[in-house]
Amino acid sequence: QLQVVESGGGLVQPGGSLRLSCTASGFTLDYYAIGWFRQAPGKEREGVSCISNKDGSTYYADSVKGRFTISRDNAKNTVYLQMNSLKPEDTAVYYCAAEPRPWGGCPTLYNYWGQGTQVTVSS
Repeated sequence: QLQVVESGGGLVQPGGSLRLSCTASGFTLDYYAIGWFRQAPGKEREGVSCISNKDGSTYYADSVKGRFTISRDNAKNTVYLQMNSLKPEDTAVYYCAAEPRPWGGCPTLYNYWGQGTQVTVSS
């Protein structure tokens, strides 16, 4: 069964850092693009970042550029989202999603979603 599981969320003070992990089971990430999304209470889900499988090209939402970094370790079947300089408005449930994309790039639709991990930025 294809599955992705997020971990690493928690409570952090403004200006702090967290690293989220997205680990795949039942398949290898080599041919998959991985996206990170978030949804805050009362708001629509938004795309945060994506990393392609072919050349490792990345995408970031304007709201996180310069603060978040996405990376992948195919040997560990894991994608990371390093989040620095966190702000209260980053508070949300963060989801990772996977989509086969052997030709590279980031898709607009994803078929495989995790259950999410809560990130709360508060003093």
